[in-house]
Amino acid sequence: MSGDCKRTLEITIPFEEVEEVRQRVLTNLASKASLPGFRPGKVPKGVIRSQFAEQVKQETLDQVLSRAFNKKATELELDVVSTPNVKDLTFEEGQPVVFTAEFEVRPVFELQDYVGMEVPYAEPVVTDEDVDSRIESMRERRAELVNVDPRPVEKGDFAVISLKSLSPVGTEEPISQDEMNLEVGGEYTLPEFTENVLGMQQDETREFDVVYPEDYSGTNLAGRTVRFSITLKGIRKREFPELNDEFAQDMGDYKTFDEFREAVRGSLLAEREFVARDNAKAAIGEKLGESYDFPVPDAFVDQQVETMLRRQIRQLADQGADVANLQIDWKKAMEEQREPATNIVRASLVLDRIATAESVEVSQAEVEAEVERAAKRERISLASVRERLEKDGGLVRIAQQMRSEKTLNLLFEKGTKVVPPEPPAVSEPEPAAEASSEA
Repeated sequence: MSGDCKRTLEITIPFEEVEEVRQRVLTNLASKASLPGFRPGKVPKGVIRSQFAEQVKQETLDQVLSRAFNKKATELELDVVSTPNVKDLTFEEGQPVVFTAEFEVRPVFELQDYVGMEVPYAEPVVTDEDVDSRIESMRERRAELVNVDPRPVEKGDFAVISLKSLSPVGTEEPISQDEMNLEVGGEYTLPEFTENVLGMQQDETREFDVVYPEDYSGTNLAGRTVRFSITLKGIRKREFPELNDEFAQDMGDYKTFDEFREAVRGSLLAEREFVARDNAKAAIGEKLGESYDFPVPDAFVDQQVETMLRRQIRQLADQGADVANLQIDWKKAMEEQREPATNIVRASLVLDRIATAESVEVSQAEVEAEVERAAKRERISLASVRERLEKDGGLVRIAQQMRSEKTLNLLFEKGTKVVPPEPPAVSEPEPAAEASSEA
């Protein structure tokens, strides 16, 4: 929706102004031009006008059109947000330059009351069970594998085996490994390995087939059936540390286990508060986008669509997708993103107005601190990050994002917190009729 943001101006530039600029262009070119038969910088303007006619015309137009448009927009107090599209240009010798400029302006709208707006937010709660679960996860990461005396392999053991493939694996070399730890019954252990390793004795050898799933990550194994020979070399078990003061001291600067436990509780609470506030602020942004119905400039929406698509491509690349060979209908993808992008832009325009009304500012020091954090995240020099951001306008974007974030925090603090409704319970399916015992 951008109808009211579009503007058209017909502008006339007097011949005298055009000629003044053209003479400056000719003088500048003459001082640099080097042509056979003339000393550098001494080429007559008449020759320059003849030899570089198209260049003179283009440079003259670039200067006079831009200056005339900016002057007219300033006179009319227009907040231009897009590069003007020049149409119906007339540029003839001895005549004024006449052209039409099509462009977009920032929308004008009435700011609604935003103090006390309803914000879906529930104070996070951390139970003893939550703390126990987090500590148990930490304990599992501290577990060590220890050897156990010879006995039959049980579920939960780590079987130390030697392994080799007996059947072809495509064009690849046979699979062979002298020693590997196989978690019997583990989440990432194929069922055939678990079934055939269970009950094995020290130095026992077994042969069996393994059917690899079609989506198996090893491309040479996916969908294949491979016969293996394995020999049990030993058994290991995970040994967990005791939950005591010593464990707490190993985990950080804690004197007692109770102190460590309270620190875990505080960390969990901080995590949940961050997520809850983040979700609440996202809801505020969505509400702002939906509460207003003013037109949005296409230039802003196009930029937001591009940002969203780039983000999705980065996510696919992070997941291992070959983005260079993605079969994507870009036209359809852009159309699908247009409505959500419009709402995001509308919300950002409202946030900008609220920030101005509330005198929300971002200092240079705050921007510099964010640039330093970016340099540390990317593990490159501060100077390199700053240079890149200065070139692509990133410093301005960072300042705008920080200002929006400050404004969202302000709206959150001034908002009326409303506990969001519980998601509807999923009804249990009706029990199936009891199967016959005669299979």
